[in-house]
Amino acid sequence: MTERPPRHETTLRPLVYRIAGMESVPVRRNVVYRAHRGRPLGLDVYAPRDGRRPLPAVIFVIGYSDEGSVPRLGCPFKEMESYVNWAQLVAASGMVGITYTNVEPAADAHAVIAYVAAHAVELGVDARRIAVWACSGNVPVALSTLLVDAPVKVTCAAFCYGLMLDVAGTTYVADAAKAFGFDNPCAGRTIDDVATDVPLFVARAGRDAIAHLNDTIDAFVARSLARNLPVTLVNHADGPHAFDVVDDSEASREIIRDILRFFRFHLVGRD
Repeated sequence: MTERPPRHETTLRPLVYRIAGMESVPVRRNVVYRAHRGRPLGLDVYAPRDGRRPLPAVIFVIGYSDEGSVPRLGCPFKEMESYVNWAQLVAASGMVGITYTNVEPAADAHAVIAYVAAHAVELGVDARRIAVWACSGNVPVALSTLLVDAPVKVTCAAFCYGLMLDVAGTTYVADAAKAFGFDNPCAGRTIDDVATDVPLFVARAGRDAIAHLNDTIDAFVARSLARNLPVTLVNHADGPHAFDVVDDSEASREIIRDILRFFRFHLVGRD
């Protein structure tokens, strides 16, 4: 086994919001959902303690291959403190949070969703209530799960400060994918390819410094509204990129609470 490099300090940063009991939620680690060239790829399943099952699930989608991320960051995305905290928050809010390792980001994201749906009983999940969450360069892969031809339908989704679709001849997402190394399975797709019945929460960072990222959000939201899609936009006017980790403000915490409320409303049926 290749020794990992030291963890990058980015991977150690917690969320700026916490709730009671989140650190103590039970975790079932490394449930194998598929193998890649003999290497098992696994899920970490964070669930509430109360024992009630089945429960809705939120899958935290990754757009970068761990084969590239581990040498650069020192750990897979699912071990980053912010991802652990998000999954803990979801579990402490009465749902199941699921993180995972991957090699082929787009294919593996769909494989995870398919596995969770097919093995819902053993995972304690309601297969009819599966949501996705993603941020930044992970969003294009997560967005592919909302397309009309996605192999397994998700119930709802929340995206934070993420690159969306290239529209009207722009190449902002394609250029960023080449620069940063994330998958872009929605290349060539349009807003007309997005399912019309999947509620979507979009959190925008008003002071995001990544070139043209907010242009992709603005164009996506405008086209979503023109199609009357069920999209909710929250703009953190003073928020930087990754505000849920780097901006210790009440505005950042309220948006995290908004996302949890959004998931509870669409998955659990109560605020």
